[in-house]
Amino acid sequence: MLFDQYAGKFMTVCLRYANDAMEAEDMLQDGFVRIFNNIHQFKFEGSFEGWMRRIVVNVCLKQLQKKKLYFSEIKEYSGPALEASAYTSLGEEDLMKLISNLPDGYRIVFNMNVIEGYSHEEIANMLSIQPSTSRSQLVKARKMLQQQIVELQKIAV
Repeated sequence: MLFDQYAGKFMTVCLRYANDAMEAEDMLQDGFVRIFNNIHQFKFEGSFEGWMRRIVVNVCLKQLQKKKLYFSEIKEYSGPALEASAYTSLGEEDLMKLISNLPDGYRIVFNMNVIEGYSHEEIANMLSIQPSTSRSQLVKARKMLQQQIVELQKIAV
């Protein structure tokens, strides 16, 4: 019942970190194995779903670290600022596709900070990087997303 209730939500989390659906399914399965093995450690402090989500995110990060996660230093985008109207024409699915196209380091830090709500210090501890690396990866991820959205707007017009 627990798997049935939360698998869809957590699959979405895994897809944000994985490079493809099969990798996300592996992450999801490993996440639920860890949840079931450690369910006795839940202390009924805070949200049960939040506790499970943190386990799933940690499983995703561990699998990515096995692949030697690389934090890119891609040339920064210096194009025009993005108008607010550009965001309104994008759907959630479109935005998630753009995020999934980011380089690994950018995508992971963006997901952890913007979507999951981790601080740069927490991200740094979890990924064994400096907080400044986390901040710079986030800035570069946002700029790259803006560039991709600008390019989409040019195509749509």
